Amino acid sequence: MTNDSTLATAPRRRGLLQLLTGSAVLLGGALLWQGSNLQAAEQAVRIPPPAQDAPAAGQGPQKAIFAGGCFWGVQGVFQHVKGVQRAVSGYSGGTAAQASYSAVSSGRTGHAESVEVTYDPAQVSYGQLLQIYFSVAHDPTQLNRQGPDTGTQYRSAIFATDAAQLKTAQAYVAQLDAAKVFGKPIVTRLEDKPSFFPAENYHQDFMTENPRHPYIVINDLPKVEQLKQLFPGSYRAEPVLVKQAARQM
Repeated sequence: MTNDSTLATAPRRRGLLQLLTGSAVLLGGALLWQGSNLQAAEQAVRIPPPAQDAPAAGQGPQKAIFAGGCFWGVQGVFQHVKGVQRAVSGYSGGTAAQASYSAVSSGRTGHAESVEVTYDPAQVSYGQLLQIYFSVAHDPTQLNRQGPDTGTQYRSAIFATDAAQLKTAQAYVAQLDAAKVFGKPIVTRLEDKPSFFPAENYHQDFMTENPRHPYIVINDLPKVEQLKQLFPGSYRAEPVLVKQAARQM
């Protein structure tokens, strides 16, 4: 349920929310606005799995870092993926000293809004996470933007945590570009110097806590529905939440 104090604290996203008026209709997982031919939600693309996958780097949970626009939606998608143990919103690509929402939003710190995913490789592989990332979590053909949000802080980027992840991501981008599954080239940056700084507490679990927030309704809830439709074997109905895990510790 939406928490009024959370909404008062949370920043407003610019772009479509400032432009759209009228009533909304949810149709086939994408939100359309009556009286307009504008389709607000990005559409998932059916893509093949990676031809090669990264082997698990040792025993136990593994980490992966993905940037794909506003971290609310990317976190929300991965929280619904089986085998994901934790998905935390944060900032990657810049320094710890400037890893705050107010600084990163300027677009001058070098950070990207990102999500650190902790996963069990016995249940979900890095390649499967990549497939969901490219297909559902964001549009990898948009340069320095994602939907209504613009700036380098919203860039599409993978922060590989080891050489195997980097090699797998490079091969997958080449595979998808060769197959022309998107119709446009993939602009995802592959960055081999991983960094991650958790975002402020009010950003964590934002989709679950604020399901009626206009930005979530327009841009992010359709992604979870598309995850369910395109990857039913990977979908989990109950999200794994950051704050719930913290309370249980």
